[in-house]
Amino acid sequence: MGDVRKIKIGIIGGSGFDDPTLFENQIEKEVVTPFGRPSDVLIEGQIKRVQCVLLARHGRKHQLQPSDVNYRANIWALKQVGCTHILATTATGSLVEEYRPGDLVILDDFIDRTWGRKCTFYDNTEGGPRGVCHLPMRPAYCGRARAALYSAAKSRGYSCHETGTAVVIQGPRFSSRAESLVHRQWGGHLVNMTTVPEVVLAKEAGLSYAAVALVTDYDCWRENEKSVSVSEVLATFSKNVKKAADVIVDAVQILGADTDLQYLDDHQELVKSAIMLKD
Repeated sequence: MGDVRKIKIGIIGGSGFDDPTLFENQIEKEVVTPFGRPSDVLIEGQIKRVQCVLLARHGRKHQLQPSDVNYRANIWALKQVGCTHILATTATGSLVEEYRPGDLVILDDFIDRTWGRKCTFYDNTEGGPRGVCHLPMRPAYCGRARAALYSAAKSRGYSCHETGTAVVIQGPRFSSRAESLVHRQWGGHLVNMTTVPEVVLAKEAGLSYAAVALVTDYDCWRENEKSVSVSEVLATFSKNVKKAADVIVDAVQILGADTDLQYLDDHQELVKSAIMLKD
């Protein structure tokens, strides 16, 4: 007999999900968490009968820069309303020739170059969890959710890379050329500004989390390459964002049809085993 638990999938993104016919029975919900308010209201509804919750990472007016996003409130809010999974989209620059603008990448690892961002729920915040959480980050993402995203992308015939390491910079500025070259030497495939701490917090919350990255540019490491610009990023993103949205929608169906949900228990057990509590 299959697992009868109800799954509920949080979607962190915004652009590409504003088609009113895509998201059925929409209800806006304001949520307050022990860590403050999320970036915007949560929009609950269904995608082809699978319960989903949409949250705009930067706010629906894109009013929040990457370092100002309340990542803890975003993840906690989704967990608070019953999400078991989070699927995210992110715009990224490419650090390798073969990851081309317009391509999709299913992230599988990261290098953290951010600073000052709150990366744990376990910090004695009133109403938050107790203890200290020494969370292992290998693997960084949920394998089952990543496989669903990749399968969805390949089924649609999109150019998609099965793995990719994102170097996460503080922003809001883009990298210098020297930084971009160092990121390449470290083995990074992509550069963005939001993957950390989002992926860390989702894992710490015991959720299944995976992200599909949309390559928008080649950063600034190539010879004779102009520095990346906002207009270039936005143009490529708007032209290709429907691909990322299609992949998320199809992955929702794949995950929604799954009857073996032991992996969700495994995520939660991992977190329990990582917590140190002092009486």
